[in-house]
Amino acid sequence: MVVSEGERAEGPFGTLTRSRPQQRILAAALDLIGSHGVSGTSLQMIADAVGVTKAAVYHQYRSKNDIVIAVTENELAILQDALLAAEADERPEEARRTLLIQLIDLAVTRRQWVGTLTSDPVIVRILGEHPPFLQFMRRLYGVLLDQRDDTKARVSAAIMSAAIAGSVVNPLVADVDDDVLRATLIELVPRLMGLDG
Repeated sequence: MVVSEGERAEGPFGTLTRSRPQQRILAAALDLIGSHGVSGTSLQMIADAVGVTKAAVYHQYRSKNDIVIAVTENELAILQDALLAAEADERPEEARRTLLIQLIDLAVTRRQWVGTLTSDPVIVRILGEHPPFLQFMRRLYGVLLDQRDDTKARVSAAIMSAAIAGSVVNPLVADVDDDVLRATLIELVPRLMGLDG
């Protein structure tokens, strides 16, 4: 979901309103944080990438943490429609498979960001303390794990997350074309989840 200037839309963390300057800041932050991590990315670097002053960035976002949350929200918003459809689908196996394919597609398309999102300790801490993010992830894994919330289901979710995120950023597949990697993950990950029947 891309929210244009002044447009309001429902996102995974609630209602979004993003101006064109905010979207430009988030696009630059996505690239920079993906390359340098949160600690290696300064607000000045983001401002320079956008071509504005650091004060202009502060005018749009109060802190780097707010930018990290907004970037994550933008990326997860891509899954929002698929998650809503899966939650409403009366065929749980089909819903799980469809949502899983969307998740794999996002991970492959945003390889660098996924690597940073799952390994940067600052991002892990910021998002781990952000209730709307945790709620969205619970909903996502609720569908993928057929609403189970026991130890086995959570470990399965961790394995699945690690399998997808680790696969897209692993040096062994750095030279693998996105389409080939996507197709291979779509073939293999459902087997890990028992969806290959």
